[in-house]
Amino acid sequence: MISLLYILITLLALVIIISIAWRFASRRYEIPCPVWMKGLLDPPFSGKTSARTQNTIRHLDLRPGMTVLDAGCGPGRLTIPVAHMVGPDGEVTAMDIQEGMLKEVQKRAQATNLTNIRFLEAGIGEGRLERDRFDRAVLITVIGEIPDRKGALSEIFSAMRAGGILLVEETIRDPHFQTRSTVTGLAGAAGFVEKEFFGNYFSYTLTLEKPSGA
Repeated sequence: MISLLYILITLLALVIIISIAWRFASRRYEIPCPVWMKGLLDPPFSGKTSARTQNTIRHLDLRPGMTVLDAGCGPGRLTIPVAHMVGPDGEVTAMDIQEGMLKEVQKRAQATNLTNIRFLEAGIGEGRLERDRFDRAVLITVIGEIPDRKGALSEIFSAMRAGGILLVEETIRDPHFQTRSTVTGLAGAAGFVEKEFFGNYFSYTLTLEKPSGA
């Protein structure tokens, strides 16, 4: 029994050490969640949209015909349901630095006959986004993985249309967790204005608006 306890404590300590090392390494290098961990980002339980995802989408206030940027889209937890909601006259850009993640999104899109998703293999802040293109954008536990966070937020600001909404989600469970004050500071420096806040210090959703005329 004691040996098992020691093993559990050792494993827990190892996880903490790896998380801390990953967090600090991401300040200098772009280290996204590995493709092989995609099941942790989006557990394949039933194939249905989870309550968590539904809640996120509700805060986006989507309408048919909108253009949406899913920055750091991962396996497409948000990309697929958002593409359904904006419809054939709208478009979702699934953006990720990892080809493997984009291939997973493509597979899911093909399985549901979606043709309104554009795929962009690039890092946020590399200057690959067109100006004034998007009505909505989402960053789900992504900001902390980006070395040049100021540059990334500035690029997204430029890519948003006036009045557009950027939604940011952060949770303490993520090794790269960013506090609300950190996110609002970065977003404010880029030009965004805080719109609404939902949640608490440890897990929250924040919506930010690009002011009209900006």
